[in-house]
Formats: sequence, C-alpha cells, structure tokens
Amino acid sequence: MESNPLLNWNDLPSFDQIEIGHIEPGIHAVLERCERSVVRLEETAPCTWHALMDPLEKIEDDLGRTWGIVSHLHGVKNSPELREVYDPLLAEVVKFSNRLGQSGPLYQAFCALRDSDEAKQFEPAQERILASAIHEAELNGVGLDDAGRERYNEISERLAELSTKFSNNVLDATKAYRITLTESEEVDGLPATLLELAADTARQEGHEQATSSDGPWVLTLDYPSFMPFMQHSKRRDLREQMYRAFVSKASDGQWDNRDVAREIVALRNDKCRLLGFNTFAELSLSRKMAPDAGSVRGLLNELSSASRGAAKHDMEALKALAGVEKDGELRHWDVPYWSERLRETRYDLKDEELRPYFPLPRVLNGLFELTERLFEVRLEETTGEAPVWHEDVQYFRVYDDRNEPVAGFYLDPYSRPAEKQGGAWMDTLVGRSAVMASSGQAARLPVAYMICNQGKPVGGKPSLMTFREVETLFHEFGHALQHMLTNIDYGMASGISNVEWDAVEIASQFMENWCYDRATLKGLARHYETDEPLPDEIIDRLLGARTFREGSNTLRQVNFGLLDMELHEGFDPEGSETILDVQRRIDAQTLILPSLAEDRFFCSFSHIFAGGYAAGYYSYKWSEVLSADAFSAFQEAGLDNDGEMRRLGRRFRDTILALGGSRHPMDVFRDFRGREPTTEALLRQGGLLEAGGESR
Repeated sequence: MESNPLLNWNDLPSFDQIEIGHIEPGIHAVLERCERSVVRLEETAPCTWHALMDPLEKIEDDLGRTWGIVSHLHGVKNSPELREVYDPLLAEVVKFSNRLGQSGPLYQAFCALRDSDEAKQFEPAQERILASAIHEAELNGVGLDDAGRERYNEISERLAELSTKFSNNVLDATKAYRITLTESEEVDGLPATLLELAADTARQEGHEQATSSDGPWVLTLDYPSFMPFMQHSKRRDLREQMYRAFVSKASDGQWDNRDVAREIVALRNDKCRLLGFNTFAELSLSRKMAPDAGSVRGLLNELSSASRGAAKHDMEALKALAGVEKDGELRHWDVPYWSERLRETRYDLKDEELRPYFPLPRVLNGLFELTERLFEVRLEETTGEAPVWHEDVQYFRVYDDRNEPVAGFYLDPYSRPAEKQGGAWMDTLVGRSAVMASSGQAARLPVAYMICNQGKPVGGKPSLMTFREVETLFHEFGHALQHMLTNIDYGMASGISNVEWDAVEIASQFMENWCYDRATLKGLARHYETDEPLPDEIIDRLLGARTFREGSNTLRQVNFGLLDMELHEGFDPEGSETILDVQRRIDAQTLILPSLAEDRFFCSFSHIFAGGYAAGYYSYKWSEVLSADAFSAFQEAGLDNDGEMRRLGRRFRDTILALGGSRHPMDVFRDFRGREPTTEALLRQGGLLEAGGESR
C-alpha cells in the first residue's frame, strides 16, 4: 500500500500514476482503516467536541478524499475496465457509509454532546455540524430496528447501483449515436467551428483524410455537436432525425433507462416510508432551505404565471419569422433553428460571429481579473506542478492579498464523449480543514475540480466559446469560489459542506450575472487573431438579448422542477400511471409546444436519477431568486463605481463565499443583503415584469 498513488499523497494526487489496478486494493485498505477507527470511537463514545467530532471528521475525510478521486475518474475518464472495478466498490462504500450513519453509540454521543455544558460555548459552525450529524443519523436509519436497518441498507446499495447504471446508460447511448455526412449539401448552414469538430470526430473514427471543407463529417448527440447542428443546419430532415434521437436517448434497447428510473423512484418511496416520511419530497426537503413542498410549488407556479404569456409570444414570433400561420405547424426541430434566426434578426447576433471574441485563454483572464477585483485574490496557472488525468487539464493556485496561497483548482474544459460525462460541474478534491492540516499548517487548503464540455481546439485555433459556454464557465467558477474562499476551519462546514442543496447555486448564478456587465465583457472578449476588443455596438446587442426567450427558458425550468416534484411527492410507480404518463401530464401543463410521442426525456434526466437533485431540481430557481437579489445590490451601488464594487465584493466574500455551511443560508443572505430576498430582481432581470409578461 505504501506505493499506491491513490493513497499516498499530501498536496495533490499523482493522477498520472493512478492505474485501475490501484483502485480496488486502495479502497479496501481505506475501508479497513476507517472501520478500525469507527470501532475505537464507538468503544469510547466520548462526549467532547475534540474527542468525538475531530476523529469523525478524519474518518469521513479519509474515505471521502480517496473514493472522491475514483468517482472523479469515473466521470472524466470512464471505461469498461474502470466500471468493472467501480460498481462493486461503490456498493462497499455505501455499505460502510450506512454502517457509520447508523451507529447507535455515535448517535448517543452526538446527543450527549448536544446536551452538555460544552455545547453552550459552541461556535455557530459547531452547532450546525452537530445538529446536521444528529439529523443525518436519523435519516440514515439509526432509529430503525434490525429488520428496518437491513432493508434500508439494501435500498441504499441498490439505489447507488441503479444511479450508476442510469448515468452509464446515458453516456453509452450518447456515445453510440452518430450520423455521418458526406455531401456538402448535407452540411449547408453549419458554422466552420462545427465542421471542424465534425471532421475531427470523423478522423478519430477512422476517416483519416476527413477535412472541415470536404468531409466526411460525423455528428453526435454530445452537446457541442448536437446544439450547433440544431441551430444552424438548413436540412430540416436531418434536424428532425437528430432531435428524435436526442429526446428518446437511453429509452430503448440495451441502454433503456425506463425500468431503471421506475425502480429508483419505487426504492426512494420505500426509504422515506421506512424513516417515517409521507413522501420522498418530504424527506428530501428536511435537508433543504425550502420549508415544504407547498413553498416549492408556490415558487414554480409564480414563475410559470410570470413566464407563460412571454413564452406564447416567443412561439408566435418564431412562427412569424418562419412564415408559419398563427395556428400552423412549427415542429420541435424547427425551434432551435428559427430561434437562432430570430436572435440574429432582432439583435444581429450570431454565435459563430461571437466565438472568435471568446477564446478560452482570454475568457479565463477576464474571469480572473473580475475575481481579483471583487474578492481581493490572485490566480496563477501552475499546470506543470500538478499531475493531471488528461493532457488538456490545467491547474491553478489562488493567493490572497498578502500573496499567501489559499486554494487550488483543476480545469478540465473540453468535451471527450468517449470517456467523459456530458454537462458541466464543480466537485471537491479536498476541503479546508484545521483537523486535516499538515504539520506547520493552520488549515489544509481546499482544492476543487471544474469540469466543462466545450469544443476543444481544432484547426490550430484555441477553443472558441459560445456565449452560453462563457456563462457556464462563470457558473462553475462561482461554485469553485464558494469552496475555495471559505474561512471556516471546521471541515464539516467549510466551503459547500453542510450548505443546504437549494442554496448551493447562489454563488454560481451570481457569477453568471457578470457576463452581462459591460466592463467585464470588455475585459474578457477580444478577437483571438487580432486582439480587437468586442465592439461596443455588439456588446449593446448582447446585453439587449439577455431577456431573449426568457419566458420559454423559465417555463422549461419550471417543467423540469414540476416533473421532479411530481415524481417524488405523489407518484406511485406500482400504480397504473407510468413515469412517461407523468412527464406527459406535466408537459401538457407547462409546454407551449406539445411533446412528441417518443419524447422520453426522463430517461436522460441525470440530475434527478443519477445526481443529487431528486426532489431538488427546483433549487436552480430557488437559488436564482437569491443570486439575482444579491447581484441587484451591486447594480444599485453602480457597476462602474469601483470603490463600491470592491466594498460589496468583500462583503459578498465575507458572507456567502466565506461562511460555508456554518450558518443557515437565509441568515447568511441577510448578513449580505440586510433583508430577506424577493422574486422582483429575478423577474426584472428576465424581462418578465413587462406589461403582459412579454420578454423582449
């Protein structure tokens, strides 16, 4: 074990040395070590913070940082060989986690510590950590009898297995579908960046002579390929083919997720009943900021009412541009294409004309300059110092205003559909912790992963980003900032630890708002060849386009949120209604354009079936209310007032970014804003407070 690079590292792991053969013995060694530590702790059951909570943090950190690497590689370097090792080990990790969470001696020790005289002197972070430990133990079934615990553990292990299967099916179904185009007429309208990507994909698949000008071109369901094709292809028949494949992804054949999703919902219902909850939504919300399902539905219904009229106007505008009669037919595969044409008509904006102004290196510089201005930190690339899992990965260190290191993060920016999950996310390698500090350190410094899936550099050009990809980068960096700029030394409440799920998007969505700040745009948008800044007239149009189709976009998020809540609040998977029936019912209530018969979107809804968003997808909109309100404080002070920006930036850092899970997020928000949030800023930001709710 001494030579196992999965286990033996201090600052950063040796990703370049970790092999699949290291994983099984490494995880087994950690599990055995953690089990011995738990037994010792149970035997003494101490009732002081340092004797009870510090050893517990070490146990959880030991397993978390090691298994976290394996989970990370499963997401970014997936392979059949890794899956063969990962799947059975996941069951063992879940089994140990349940055993730890169901420890009666530890639960009794938590309660004794809560009731002790020492607890009267606790800091807010300690109070929150202890309350969470007690609540999580109860949700882990510590109060169940032997038969109940056995059933709970069976459910947990099966759910972990099913979630992994769901996500693998989505990855495999995405990877398996492609269309190969060979005639120039078939690629009519496609932008140069997509042609280069499609030719590069073709070369990887054996068409060694493929070029962007002559083909062949291979298109896939991976988002950097799929969405530009839908927006620009003049071949309606091919758009239809791609769209139908996309909405039925992972819903038949060997990667069919229909039964997987149904069993996941059924097992979640079983779990909640075991624990004394009426619904899984009730169980899920017991860990969240929203007080109950009624509050969630209230927000979603408010947003639906505010956006429906605007969404109808959006559809009529597309029909008018496409030359379709008011009650005529505009199909789903027409919407992205005509939306892009409408945006070009209204704002004279074309993604492909914007891309040259958003090369990844320049965008990163602009993002870092903003971060340094607002939060008084400095970011420096140190890629050569950090072993990485792929040659495209970069590493950065973060320094405070005294030039002391405070954090680090990896950036894995490009799509690799053969091995990397789609989407974008931030995850943690290690968190800030005094208990886990090395000798001579006051606290171990946090390290984050930032994962995106934009187009890679091709044709000798850097990765040229769409504006949406710029927003995504800012979003994930907001998550990373909350993880990295925490000042809480208790590992169980630092960064994003112990933050309610529906509050964890506040920092990420707050950072997205800066993509629409003129000064920020001028700083990050420069032509990759000429270094010419993005012209003011284009910035004007880009800012004007912010509310473009916001009614439709909001209604889409409401649709996802309501589907999630319906499946986890009142749906009986053993009844006559299927998940597809529920999707159809929610679609009929929310969508302007009725869904297709083969639309089985739920089969690739990884957020709720393979992520952490079950009965929590509403969190995006819940957090967005808070983030828009927080950003409005900067707008009210004047975005061009540098002194006020620094003052407010420092307050934002000292509250929302710094306090982690040490206090309730509503208290943290009030510390920053001076009051509770309202939906007004979000609705105004989206142009949904206009007369008639029309987004312009």
